[in-house]
Amino acid sequence: MATITLPDAEGCLTPYTLGPPRDFPKATPPFPRVALAAAHVVADPLAEQDPWLDAKVDWDRTIAFRKYLWSLGLGVAEAMDTAQRGMGLDWTAAQELIRRSLDAMKDVPGAVMASGAGTDHLAPGPDVTVDDVIRAYEEQCEAVERMGGRIILMASRALAKAAKSPADYERVYNRILGQVAQPVIIHWLGEMFDPALEGYWGNHDHMAAMETALAVIHANAAKVDGVKISLLDDKKEIVMRRRLPKGVRMYTGDDFNYAELIAGDEQGYSDALLGIFDPIAPAVGGALASLQRNDLTTFHDILAPTVPLSRHIFKAPTRFYKTGVVFMAWLNGHQDHFVMVGGQQSTRSIRHFAELFRLADRAGLLRDPDMAVSRMRSLLAVHGVA
Repeated sequence: MATITLPDAEGCLTPYTLGPPRDFPKATPPFPRVALAAAHVVADPLAEQDPWLDAKVDWDRTIAFRKYLWSLGLGVAEAMDTAQRGMGLDWTAAQELIRRSLDAMKDVPGAVMASGAGTDHLAPGPDVTVDDVIRAYEEQCEAVERMGGRIILMASRALAKAAKSPADYERVYNRILGQVAQPVIIHWLGEMFDPALEGYWGNHDHMAAMETALAVIHANAAKVDGVKISLLDDKKEIVMRRRLPKGVRMYTGDDFNYAELIAGDEQGYSDALLGIFDPIAPAVGGALASLQRNDLTTFHDILAPTVPLSRHIFKAPTRFYKTGVVFMAWLNGHQDHFVMVGGQQSTRSIRHFAELFRLADRAGLLRDPDMAVSRMRSLLAVHGVA
């Protein structure tokens, strides 16, 4: 197999020999768990733009990647990724992304997709009121429903700024949930993903905040398909999962502990809506195929080596995780370049990429090792590593 010289944790250059890519089991839905991947967008590297200010998208490659995810049996969580919305991809571009993805989905039998609706076109500020937040949510929800999409109700930076108490959150969510045409997925996003959401649900203590979220969900259970919790804390997720109304799903957003949460326990399990499912999609399909056969041994054997990779990609500052996701897409040939909306390819170091490369290989996720080595060498060269 190919060998490449990579920087290690001490900054020394050491040789690394790759293993073979893994051949994951294949299966077709329905799977025993709902699995949605928060898919990345592919930037257009040749567009005239200011990379930190503009979001120029390669629509053909972006939609092709969604078709790839659907081909593996995964669903797509569209235009809701926290490393896109509010960090390079504005509401105008998000609407175009949702529209194009919904059009593409029509040609894929059995394809599943839900789309993010939030308030990111409303800039937080001292003059923004709770009523302004409600109107912003209504605008985006109406747009997604008008296109024929299902809603993921995203957390709102403007609400986090405008709300004075838990009652303000209850007022906003009760109003929006009372209007939606179909049950939605509520996204509770922790401050580790977005510092502007510190104190969401009106409390800095997650357990106290959970009480408000649960009150909203119980009051509107018929309009809630599920809740995605992104706190990177499996114990808090399990506590909340066990207190959800019957029929309301827990979608794990825990990119550190997803394997155990999806496998579940004697009292239940989590479905999944995860950013890490984008780069590890073949492994996810194989693991769910194993779970479909009640083969938990193979399920954990497949996912176990992906967990160190995920924890590395999502390491603090967690909000920069999408850089590792796109890096993986480039290594695996899903795009011809390592350029991101918002110029976010610059948010991680060459040591970070080197360790990510090693972990991806150990998980069997570099589908063409020779191509991955060639591309990694080109990135090393840019960083002055011969």
